[in-house]
Amino acid sequence: MLILAIETSCDDTSIAILEDNNLLSCKVSSQINIHSKFGGVVPEIASREHLKNIDFVLKDTLNGCDVNLRDIDLFAATFAPGLIGSLLVGLNFGKSLSYFYKKPFIGINHLEGHFFAPFIENNVEFPVLSLIVSGGHTSIYYSKEPLNYEHLCYTRDDAAGEAFDKISKILGLGYPGGPVIDKIYRENKRVRPTKFSLPKISDGTRAFSFSGLKTRFLMEYEKIRNKSLD
Repeated sequence: MLILAIETSCDDTSIAILEDNNLLSCKVSSQINIHSKFGGVVPEIASREHLKNIDFVLKDTLNGCDVNLRDIDLFAATFAPGLIGSLLVGLNFGKSLSYFYKKPFIGINHLEGHFFAPFIENNVEFPVLSLIVSGGHTSIYYSKEPLNYEHLCYTRDDAAGEAFDKISKILGLGYPGGPVIDKIYRENKRVRPTKFSLPKISDGTRAFSFSGLKTRFLMEYEKIRNKSLD
């Protein structure tokens, strides 16, 4: 079975073509350069960029494999969770292709997509314990069998990515924060760091918490900066 899958839940326009469990082609159009000047994703801009890019991404994806749209057996697109405007672009695009080529269409849950991504071209056996860290989501799921999930852990406030982005903004490192902070760490592993204590991201319950981490970092950063100015 040939499947064409569309993902527009946030700021990346992505389309993939799969045959059974094999990825034939996948192309992504990133909006990082556009949103970086705002320090985060602007929903209205994101949806407009999806509208501009999605047709080009489709053509690139088709060019990446020997497949014609008429060959597709099933069209799919992310329907939730995500930015409403962005989701509507991908959903309507996928539904239009489905209607035109008279093939089935299904909506895919964004988090289920992350959960099953490792199954593509890999022989993963159940039961599965999965950590999902995506956008505003930071959760741990346990599954004994396909489509049967137990939500073990969640974030009660911010997500891991938000902590990186806001700490990066404090330091003036730009957006997104995760990659730039990771790069600095990798390039300076041997440099003796300034150490200070940070709160745990879990309070012992089935929940993550990142808001206190950001606040403590800001306080410690201000102490270090004020000390250097004295």
